[in-house]
Amino acid sequence: MMMGRFALLLLLSFASLQLLCFAADDDAVFYDSFDESFDGRWIVSDKDDYKGVWKHSKSEGHDDYGLLVSEKARKYAIVNELDEPVSLTDGTTVLQFETRLQNGLECGGAYLKYLRPQEAGWKPKEFDNDSPYSIMFGPDKCGATNKVHFILKHKNPKSGDYVEHHLKYPPSVPSDKLTHVYTAILKPDNEVRILVDGEEKKKANLLSAEDFEPPLIPAKTIPDPDDKKPEDWDEREKIPDPNAVKPDDWDEDAPMEIEDEDAVKPEGWLDDEPEEIDDPEATKPEDWDDEEDGEWEAPKIDNPKCDAAPGCGEWKKPMKRNPAYKGKWSPPLIDNPNYKGRWKPQEIPNPNYFELDKPDFEPIAAIGIEIWTMQDGILFDNILIAKNEKAAESYRETAWKPKFEVEKEKQKAEDEVAGSDGLAGFQKKVFDVLYKVADIPFLSKYKLQILDLIEKAEKQPNLTIGVLVSIVVIILTAFFKLIFGGKKQPRVEKKTEVAETSNDQGSSGEKAEEEEKEETTAAPRRRRRDT
Repeated sequence: MMMGRFALLLLLSFASLQLLCFAADDDAVFYDSFDESFDGRWIVSDKDDYKGVWKHSKSEGHDDYGLLVSEKARKYAIVNELDEPVSLTDGTTVLQFETRLQNGLECGGAYLKYLRPQEAGWKPKEFDNDSPYSIMFGPDKCGATNKVHFILKHKNPKSGDYVEHHLKYPPSVPSDKLTHVYTAILKPDNEVRILVDGEEKKKANLLSAEDFEPPLIPAKTIPDPDDKKPEDWDEREKIPDPNAVKPDDWDEDAPMEIEDEDAVKPEGWLDDEPEEIDDPEATKPEDWDDEEDGEWEAPKIDNPKCDAAPGCGEWKKPMKRNPAYKGKWSPPLIDNPNYKGRWKPQEIPNPNYFELDKPDFEPIAAIGIEIWTMQDGILFDNILIAKNEKAAESYRETAWKPKFEVEKEKQKAEDEVAGSDGLAGFQKKVFDVLYKVADIPFLSKYKLQILDLIEKAEKQPNLTIGVLVSIVVIILTAFFKLIFGGKKQPRVEKKTEVAETSNDQGSSGEKAEEEEKEETTAAPRRRRRDT
């Protein structure tokens, strides 16, 4: 009797487990763990530009396989057509995948493109940068670009154009070589959440103009393209005073400096001693040929006698600022009586304006990876499309987290060995904190500048302290502007829509370079003057 009950209980438990597995499978619309070779499931593009070789390879230190970018400085393209398109307008949709930058990432992308249905006759082997997508999601880093992209392509029902909509102020890419999992959750209430390693990094509203550039809903009005500025429109706020007259005592020819007539030559000045003398220890090289090399002359050194004296050589009176110097005269500025303000065209109704309650996204028909990178060793794994957040969380806990914990412990041990003096480990922690600082919302205008500074410090660790000081200055500047406000900038009209692009859609392509100016302050020892 007891054995029968035990068998029944075991059967019910097994059945419950099966139901849970089936439920999880139902929530996972698409999943690829790359445990098996990708041949047959993923199609490599045969377009001429894409010469990068994909490999089925183990993640370093694990028995777990992934899809590997195996060569440097190459373009890569590979695609997997789904059995059935996945709707983005039907309930919650979760997009998730892992990447590991095994050799780091200085310049390149590691993002996925979720393709919309292609035109009739399209073949997976034709996949390239022009293949249209609904969503592009994932890390991208090069120069000033350092972000986890989230880009939507949405069709304007009025114009029929597909427009790219970029998430504003996306999170930064983790700077280490560990496996990270990226998650995008699209909710039916228009909310989108970006998670990195299961931690929410960004929350936005798909229809908010504050969260996407350009916004999905266009502006109701736009500047009239046919409106032209009148020829007599005066934008000068200040003008030279036409009634001003140069004063009679204003001498424009007076020099800025004059000789100091009160200066006296210091006592002990050595008039007859040269400032430099031949080096007495120098000798003519044995292989010196006077006919070929010319007459040999000993190199010059500073005259040691001048070190103990106020100066050597011919003494001249020093120069001083001319009290009569005024420079070129110009009339003072006054308010322009004809000032009309900055001209801008009048607003007209936007012919492409439309109202929207929910985005009308095209479904996902395929998943593609189309990137250009200078690094090899980029590993993609556990690509998932699910209709349930719990399913994505389950995959993170079972497929990603165990690997990440092992890698983190190994990295910690390596840092302790490499940074036995504490410096290397300290610098890594500093960089990690600085990347988080760059993501602070009120510093968004300075994000590119901060990221550029961090990148310089990573390449030259001896600059870490200087970079810290520079970033502190930026933070204080932003803080004081936030508290006390700043000069209101004139409003600049922006284009409300961005046409669909086909060239390097992932990267901004703009590198913000800061020029460092060196000031030489060493004074020459040629002549010493005293006043």
